[in-house]
Amino acid sequence: MTQTSLSEKLFDRINLLLLALLSLAMLFPIYYVVCVSFTDPAEHLKGGLLFYPKGLTLENYQYLFSTPLFPRAIGISAYLAVFGTLLSLIVTSSLAYSLSRKRMLGRKTMLRLILLTMLFHPGIIPNYLLIRDLDLINSLWALILPALSSGWNVFLMKGFFDNIPDGLEEAAVIDGCNDIQVWWRIILPLSLPAIATFGLFFAVAYWNVFFNAVLYINDFQKWPLQLVLRQMLIDSSTSVGGGTVLQEGQIINTESLKMAAVIIGCLPIMLVYPFLQKHFAKGVLVGSVKG
Repeated sequence: MTQTSLSEKLFDRINLLLLALLSLAMLFPIYYVVCVSFTDPAEHLKGGLLFYPKGLTLENYQYLFSTPLFPRAIGISAYLAVFGTLLSLIVTSSLAYSLSRKRMLGRKTMLRLILLTMLFHPGIIPNYLLIRDLDLINSLWALILPALSSGWNVFLMKGFFDNIPDGLEEAAVIDGCNDIQVWWRIILPLSLPAIATFGLFFAVAYWNVFFNAVLYINDFQKWPLQLVLRQMLIDSSTSVGGGTVLQEGQIINTESLKMAAVIIGCLPIMLVYPFLQKHFAKGVLVGSVKG
């Protein structure tokens, strides 16, 4: 058994200490936001650094959900995250599976065209003109269709499908399955790590959609959550969705509302991740190793 020298032990302890300090520095801002969101607005207005919630209250969250704009924005973001993720998974997985089969006609040409989209991007103005000509301005489809898939995601998922033996597909065809049935009944069940990984990526992207919403959504009634958060963070007024700082003698602290809104914006993805963790750990190296 190899003996660890004193210098190596000291080096390991210093590394652990530095990593612990770095973790603390990264976690404290999140902890502070949580503390402020649960702090009584009157206590927070007194100023000072909070290390725990003072006057523990749900007042900030109750106020946010009492406004018409905020719950609607959460519903829109949830719709985008669920419906958009399902469509993206269907499009990406079906295209990647087709390109992974060598018998597909025009396979090499299609791969070159997809690679071309990764090397040359049209830019903001052509994208906006396309969305406008498709009459999708102020439509939620403008936030879904441009993000359905990407060349990078297709190539990564194709690398995963390349590792699935052709014998499984041949056996399914012998049993009477067509190409769609092979993809649905054989390939997708074997690809849960990849599906979970890309599903998480797509869900986070749709939940956090911001730039496309700024470009294409002018009607505040259709704003997703991130656009509402942006408006709250930069708006110097004291209203959120029609509320005021003082209602019937109740103090509403704008800063506390912002902190509560940020927590609500982060919480759904944080709750979803543990259910996908076992698949995510397997699928995080999707397509990176082929053997």
